[in-house]
Amino acid sequence: MTGQFRIKDMPPAERPRERLISRGAENLSATELVAILLRTGSKGRSALEVAGELVARYERLDALARASIEEIQRIKGIGRDKAVTLKAAFTLARKMAFEIHDESPLMDSPERVADLLREENRLYTVECFQLVLLNTRRRLIRVEKLTQGTLDTLLVHPREVFRAAIVAGASAIIVVHNHPSGDPTPSEQDIKVTRDLIRAGQLLKIDVLDHVILGKRTSERDRDYVSLRELGYFYV
Repeated sequence: MTGQFRIKDMPPAERPRERLISRGAENLSATELVAILLRTGSKGRSALEVAGELVARYERLDALARASIEEIQRIKGIGRDKAVTLKAAFTLARKMAFEIHDESPLMDSPERVADLLREENRLYTVECFQLVLLNTRRRLIRVEKLTQGTLDTLLVHPREVFRAAIVAGASAIIVVHNHPSGDPTPSEQDIKVTRDLIRAGQLLKIDVLDHVILGKRTSERDRDYVSLRELGYFYV
């Protein structure tokens, strides 16, 4: 097509792949990295143009990572194969983040718990209740996802929580859930569930060390999580 802009028409030093090799991947923009994954453009548009529209539409990479294959395909120039490639890349990044943390890290602070689960929870659009299962040295055994939906006593029952802890041989647990609204402030129901679990744990000799709620950082809020223990809710 006459006048079509193509990456191969760019000076070699400005092409995304060559820039990655010469400058390192960390020095490329999100648009350039996505263009490399797309490889080629379509319908008269270059891969950079298609990638630029995609990044601009979703604004944040975590929003793009949550998009479905069907949603990604709504961008002109992205077919099924390109959408699948993007979805696979974001999923690999998430799995890699978990592998990095899969070396029995010490979970001795709410900050470390937030660091462990932050990226996974960014992708959830509903509340997700998770257990951080710990051994006697407070090191991670594994993370167990129990339920999704509104956090209440019907969906989060101590029986299910401590069954998972007993099966894992955990001596302690940390309860975690997300607030998709971004505000990690605990609700009255969050506090009630926490105290119910503390009481049950005392009977079973399994320590409930904390309840961490994940949200989003803002200009008014410098942390994207709260700890119910730090807030003083661990008396029963």
